[in-house]
Amino acid sequence: MIEVNIDKTLGKFHLQLHLKSKSKRIGILGASGCGKSMTLKCIAGIETPDAGKIILENKTLYDSEQKINIKPQQRRIGYLFQNYALFPTMTVRKNIMAGLKCTRSEREQITSQMIGKFQLEGLENRLPEELSGGQQQRVALARIMAYEPDVILLDEPFSALDEFLKDKLQQELIEMLADYPGTVILVSHSRDEIYRFSEELIVMDAGKMICHGETKELFDAPTRKEAARLTGCKNIIEAVREDEHHLNIPAWDVCLTLKQTIDESIHYIGIRAHDFVPIWDVDETEEEKKEWLPVRVDSVAKLPFEQKYFLCPADEKAENICWFVQRDQWPILEEKGMPSWLEIPEEKLLLLK
Repeated sequence: MIEVNIDKTLGKFHLQLHLKSKSKRIGILGASGCGKSMTLKCIAGIETPDAGKIILENKTLYDSEQKINIKPQQRRIGYLFQNYALFPTMTVRKNIMAGLKCTRSEREQITSQMIGKFQLEGLENRLPEELSGGQQQRVALARIMAYEPDVILLDEPFSALDEFLKDKLQQELIEMLADYPGTVILVSHSRDEIYRFSEELIVMDAGKMICHGETKELFDAPTRKEAARLTGCKNIIEAVREDEHHLNIPAWDVCLTLKQTIDESIHYIGIRAHDFVPIWDVDETEEEKKEWLPVRVDSVAKLPFEQKYFLCPADEKAENICWFVQRDQWPILEEKGMPSWLEIPEEKLLLLK
């Protein structure tokens, strides 16, 4: 269990986070500069909050009122930095051994166990510059796991990698941590990394937690505009609630009739680019057509596995509407041509505060 209630001001930036979780795999998603890394540094003890409390597994690491501030090296926290922070003049074996507080024979035994666990046999005497990115990551994790931390903090560990290597190392990391019983917190601005890794998700914006819950549920129903954008929604537009079942979208010249009750706090709608339903010429009433978007193509990006259509909205000053068509749907477009309208299915509509 982890509990974080902290306030931290740095210049004009103010971090204010209130979190309590029993999950073992937590993701923190947010844009650059939102306070993700600062949160990890406060948990690790690298930065000191101005006020608040940090409790890990019933152990108080920081409490401003009780004047408790445990030193970083005594917090039993492993911190995996973006660049892995390996000692450049030390071999793999010495990097793993660094920081272990026990007898020499015990250090040797633990280091050998870690070399086997993280598949580093044959690399023991190499320096970090002689290792690949994946090998460096394994050494950094082996060094962390050698002293059996209660929590592992991952600070955007894949941000500097190309897409192929990033995908490979993400999977390796998940596998290497599969039998780790402690809590792991991953911070990232990549929604794919967060979705793949975490059970529980925190979405941050401008130093504050704006959403918190089960990862899949938050991706399916983000509830807030900022959270929808961070989880990949391409179409977010202002909406006007007419009554409990009608939403007017002025920029799209559409009024939606919904079965569900629309809360008064709703001021935006979102629709993911893959969730539109194409409508070709059909015998429908004018009333039904008023809820559809007419397709007026501004530009097209043809990619190997999907085609991205950018459509002109009714309000020329509004952002283009994104409609992405995956490869398995191309034959329908080739057969029927471009649709006349796009329908917004209610079950795919995101109602946002």
